[in-house]
Amino acid sequence: MPAHEGPATHRTYDAVIVGGGHNGLVAAAYLARAGRSVLVLERLDHTGGAAVSTRPFTGVDARLSRYSYLVSLLPKKIVRDLGLDFRVRARTISSYTPVERDGRPTGLLIGGGERRTREAFAKLTGSEREYEAWQRFYGMTGRVAERVFPTLTEPLPGRDELRRRIDDDEAWRTLFEEPIGVAIEDRFADDLVRGVVLTDALIGTFADAHDPSLRQNRCFLYHVIGGGTGAWDVPVGGMGAFTDTLAAAARDAGAVLATGHEAVRIDTDGRTAEITYRTAGQEGTVAARHVLVGASPQALAELTGAAPPAPAEGAQLKVNMLLKRLPKLRDTSVDPREAFAGTFHIAEGYQELATAHAQADSGRLPDAPPSEIYCHSLTDPTILHPDLVERGYQTLTLFGLHTPARLFDRDNDAAREELLKSTLDQLDAHLAEPLADCLATDAEGRPCIEARTPLDLERDLRLPGGNIFHRELAWPYSGEETGRWGVETAHANVLLCGAGAVRGGGVSGVPGHNAAMAVLEATGR
Repeated sequence: MPAHEGPATHRTYDAVIVGGGHNGLVAAAYLARAGRSVLVLERLDHTGGAAVSTRPFTGVDARLSRYSYLVSLLPKKIVRDLGLDFRVRARTISSYTPVERDGRPTGLLIGGGERRTREAFAKLTGSEREYEAWQRFYGMTGRVAERVFPTLTEPLPGRDELRRRIDDDEAWRTLFEEPIGVAIEDRFADDLVRGVVLTDALIGTFADAHDPSLRQNRCFLYHVIGGGTGAWDVPVGGMGAFTDTLAAAARDAGAVLATGHEAVRIDTDGRTAEITYRTAGQEGTVAARHVLVGASPQALAELTGAAPPAPAEGAQLKVNMLLKRLPKLRDTSVDPREAFAGTFHIAEGYQELATAHAQADSGRLPDAPPSEIYCHSLTDPTILHPDLVERGYQTLTLFGLHTPARLFDRDNDAAREELLKSTLDQLDAHLAEPLADCLATDAEGRPCIEARTPLDLERDLRLPGGNIFHRELAWPYSGEETGRWGVETAHANVLLCGAGAVRGGGVSGVPGHNAAMAVLEATGR
């Protein structure tokens, strides 16, 4: 929607949604389809929030999912309910992790069939023990996923209720009570295999494997329950295709999407609310029975005049690249098109992850920064212009771990440059040619690479501390202050529908769905 279009259709709405990210759009579509009058106020000139596709490199027709990369937590129920024309594609390979053993390059390729994966484990570790342990462990998480994932779009279960639904005391202890490092060390012996398992506990989460807070367990849980299977898929057309479809669904149902409109204050008595917004040229107000805030809990506090909670800092590096060709690997037993088709793990052995965390926790950038890489164009070439596909171009997106926001406070630009160099050096150590030789250049001759630190994400997207989950992830069960749907706030008619809600985080639409359900319950469907 053009930025000049605004909330002129009504001065009073059944629901005003602050923030046009994917969760806000999900809520808008549900409520508008239920016959409610809905206004979405989005401060940027486009909807989508962090789930957008852009052409970041001048003069190059390559659409990259700029901030959010993969989809797992989006329930098919939301896609069906809203009639979304949206698809994902499964990656043919789950992951590849290169390593040097006994002076020779090798690695672990997971995927391509059960027999091939079993052989890869045996080749790396010398026996089938690790593969069998892997099968048992992920068989257990798969059973948990089947039981937990459907609850994400239901009212919050109690802790005891969720435990009964899981119906597996060992799984409950492993995932909900003991640090995930205990399970990993008890079940796996190989350092590389241990590291591959641990990475799902560290995406956007700065923690040690044995952190007593169990924040790493909560992160791990959300990463293995998606879709009831734990599979992470590539959005066809890029992440922006998903949010564009959501925006169309909301608009077609009658919601007003006002981009270029920044909400600056919410006044409420618990029954009705007045929302003040600002545009480039004016300030205005609208009234609403309910306000749904897709922004962070910190932003919600600022809007309502409450004391903001302390931010939970982000801890990731995001890098987008366009290559003229995939680089050759030192491990010649693996085709680069397979190695990069899944998650390509770099410096993510178990001990490497522990060392990187300890160094970052002491206030220094890790010497060997861990990261993982995704080549979406291998799974979905439609994000590239056909001419680029014919010439062999590929996209790479990199997600770096253990880089908390505090490391960038003194000099963000210098720290970003140093971290990017050392991260790519870790990748180059496993390549038969420098990655720099494979980078494409834009219309002005510059290498097609961009990097974003937590402070950059805070500036670009208003993520507190650059935290991609808005705050620390919560267990998917109710507590003293969670409310029925996990979206409730101190104000009866103000709901949180962003990633900071209980069962938020990731590209899921779950908080948007749950906030809409809470409104419909309160007002009668």
